[in-house]
Amino acid sequence: MNTGVTMVIDPGLPTGAFTDLIASHGDHIGLLKFGWGTALVTKDLHRKIAVLCEAGIGFYFGGTLFEHHLVRDRLDDYLAFVESTGATHIEVSNGTIPLSQHDKASYVERMARYRPVLAEVGYKDAGRSACLGPGDWVGAILEDLAAGADFVITEARESGRSGLARPDGHVREDVLHAVISSVDHRRLLFEAPTKDLQVELIQALGPSVNLGNIATTDVLGVETLRRGLRADTLIQLTPAPVA
Repeated sequence: MNTGVTMVIDPGLPTGAFTDLIASHGDHIGLLKFGWGTALVTKDLHRKIAVLCEAGIGFYFGGTLFEHHLVRDRLDDYLAFVESTGATHIEVSNGTIPLSQHDKASYVERMARYRPVLAEVGYKDAGRSACLGPGDWVGAILEDLAAGADFVITEARESGRSGLARPDGHVREDVLHAVISSVDHRRLLFEAPTKDLQVELIQALGPSVNLGNIATTDVLGVETLRRGLRADTLIQLTPAPVA
């Protein structure tokens, strides 16, 4: 993956709508995630995957599906599912289950033998995430990268109100500053399901920032933010007039 990645989350779109999404907006989608455990109850998953393969778009399954299998001691079944579907990446997370950061990093190292790994930092529960200070975020990200993660995802959930986001939906600036001061942000994929988060991250890191958990209805909206074609970033991304 290159910088400027837009990762879109499929929450379970009907197959026809999914096909239309990729046909119309696939050029602006760098990676697609089948949200949480939806892949296991998607009747036409094989058809959706065929559409992605034809478009050359990589895909993977939400970290919750990894956690679902891990906590049930069925990781071999998960890997078989990844292999049978041809998923291009594996997400490793500990957002819900009782898995320490250090143990999660060991799974990052193990999963990297099979696929490029997206390791996620942060918790689904806003209270737990709030207890992670800037140093905790930096340490976890560096540990996951050292374990072999291609990218590290910063949690924000589908609501944009947990993980790297405050309960009011805005970025935790202290954490963001610490992270980008210690880690090449090109190795990070920031979950940003809301326009507020998208704008704040583009303003902080520029239009090539990697953004994730983008709703299927917001693909073009994010692209216009990246190009300064929306009021929120128009001034910042418009070159100064030549004197």
